[in-house]
Amino acid sequence: MDNNKEYKTDKCPTSSENPKRQRWSCRGWSCWLFIIPFIILSCARMGTPDGGPYDETPPVMVSSNPIAGALGSKEKRIELVFDEFIKLEKASEKVVISPPQTEMPEIKTNGKKVIVELMDSLRPNTTYSIDFGDAIVDNNEGNPMGQFAFTFSTGENIDSLAISGTVLAAENLEPVKGMQVGIYADLADSAFTSKPFERVSRTDSRGKFSIKGIAPGTYRIYGLADSNQDYKFDQKNEMIAFTDTLIVPTCEPALRPDTTWIDSLTIDTIRQVPYTRFLPDDIVLLAFKEKPTQQYLVKNERHTPEKFSIYFAASYDSVHPKLTGLNFDADKALIPEVSADYDSLTFWISDSAVYNLDTLKMAIAYLYTDTLNQLVPRTDTLEMAAKKNRAMIEKERNKQLEEFQKELKKRRRKLKEGEVLTDTLPPKKFLNVKISPKGTTDVYRVMQLEFDEPLANYDASAIHLKHKVDTLWEEIPYIFEPIEGRLRAYRLLAEWRPEQEYELSIDSAAFTGIYGLHSKRIKESLKMRSLDEYGTLSFDLKAKKLPQTALVELLNTQDAPVYRAAVEKGRADFYFLKPGTYYARLICDDNANGIWDTGLYENKLQAEQVYYYPHPLEIRALWDMRQDWDLQATPLEKQKPLEITKQKPDTEKKKKSKNAERERQKRR
Repeated sequence: MDNNKEYKTDKCPTSSENPKRQRWSCRGWSCWLFIIPFIILSCARMGTPDGGPYDETPPVMVSSNPIAGALGSKEKRIELVFDEFIKLEKASEKVVISPPQTEMPEIKTNGKKVIVELMDSLRPNTTYSIDFGDAIVDNNEGNPMGQFAFTFSTGENIDSLAISGTVLAAENLEPVKGMQVGIYADLADSAFTSKPFERVSRTDSRGKFSIKGIAPGTYRIYGLADSNQDYKFDQKNEMIAFTDTLIVPTCEPALRPDTTWIDSLTIDTIRQVPYTRFLPDDIVLLAFKEKPTQQYLVKNERHTPEKFSIYFAASYDSVHPKLTGLNFDADKALIPEVSADYDSLTFWISDSAVYNLDTLKMAIAYLYTDTLNQLVPRTDTLEMAAKKNRAMIEKERNKQLEEFQKELKKRRRKLKEGEVLTDTLPPKKFLNVKISPKGTTDVYRVMQLEFDEPLANYDASAIHLKHKVDTLWEEIPYIFEPIEGRLRAYRLLAEWRPEQEYELSIDSAAFTGIYGLHSKRIKESLKMRSLDEYGTLSFDLKAKKLPQTALVELLNTQDAPVYRAAVEKGRADFYFLKPGTYYARLICDDNANGIWDTGLYENKLQAEQVYYYPHPLEIRALWDMRQDWDLQATPLEKQKPLEITKQKPDTEKKKKSKNAERERQKRR
């Protein structure tokens, strides 16, 4: 058979034929005499076309060399011919060849053709699969072919088994786009880190994958965001996914419905069509990035004379670094501030003689990851000069003072006779205090005060909290204390009552920072919301086996947590909820540390499991909602509501773009 043979037809296409595969041919003068008047009439009626319906028919492959499913092929150049002009979208990202190629193949288009040049030598007795995904689209409308793959073999048979599934981000169940998914017949754990995949696919915009051309056998399956394109997990910053379940590909005969439509709203017939179902087709892989474990000093910086920071590659929560001053006394001069993730240290310098030094010399001892991946003691010597030294800062202050004096002279010239200029001094600098919340607030909120620098001291008697009773203000007790783990933050605890008004007043100089600045007089008013403005929500959780420790988070429409509750005896309760639309996520907090934790392949440790409640929750004021939640009732890949799923399918994006463009054309 000549695959490149082109067929012609002399008959006009009917409604049941594909017009893309036909050529029109009118013979005789009678045909032209019939058509010419319509051509003239059309030319006389020039106007703006309304666009009409878009062509949504994807391209169709009509021939190839070698032929699809060819046996004993020696061709390294594969040529596919389609029924219309086509183009490739993001071929380097979407096209995947199995077995994986060491040298990048050349993939290009030429009119109605796609040409693939394999650079690697062909392996004997091997099934080759070129998975284009949705990369092939028609030239005009951009309609994708969908999950299209081309297969041939260098041996005497085609390995035709296939497996498919979905890759989701373990932390938030987002579909992971563009991730490699591959298999190994070698069942050793080390295969993933030492060998390239034997067969591979790539996820589409829905996180879906399908690995084709698989021989019968038992396999392990993995996901990999392969940053260096070597088809194995050898970079710690690569996102990965794995499962302990062994994969045994099979197939079985099955039926699926085939619907014939009279029009877009009316069904004609529904037939059951036989097909071959390849199993498993419901694999779910949960992808994560490992927490950095390679420990080393990343950088250090000293933006101002009064403080400097040191950054590490990983958390140092086991053994804290030890800093020794070489030209100053670090124990007396430095106040350390630890970051929330324990991966950086900021040192505030309380001694003016030290922060006036142009260069600070110090030694820092910490645990360092050596070439054998072992933590060993290491000491580095650092020298840090401030980006702005004292002379530069003084120069800036003098410049500001000069500008203030110039402005003062201008204002004096504009004064009328007899007027007095009161603000003849530049504004005084105070210690900045950030207070939250302010104004109308919730009864459950804790008031916090955060300062720009550590405090040297404060006067608790200068803080006054008053409660309005009728028309009078009464002073009430409170607790003012530092927040553990936060050097510059404090909280004020009091008994807040719904619908009541309060006033916080702080005398001048109540707080003094370590650099001598003091706070100015502060006065803030607060009003607590009424309990009638809140709703409540309770989840009754069900599962084959409930986690021992779990957290439920209520999320806003941006998939960000706004409320959190611990699960106790299979129940999670939320009070004082503002009316609105919420979504819910459950975190199986296996180590009971209050946060989601990632996995570690070396220890075969999966990331902590996450579930989403599959529907939005409408909270109303004065409503008490109680909701059953079976964690496994909905398949994991269908749990996250589409409204908060950020990774939308590409086809949906194209349709929305086309519809929006059509509406814009109509309005013109």
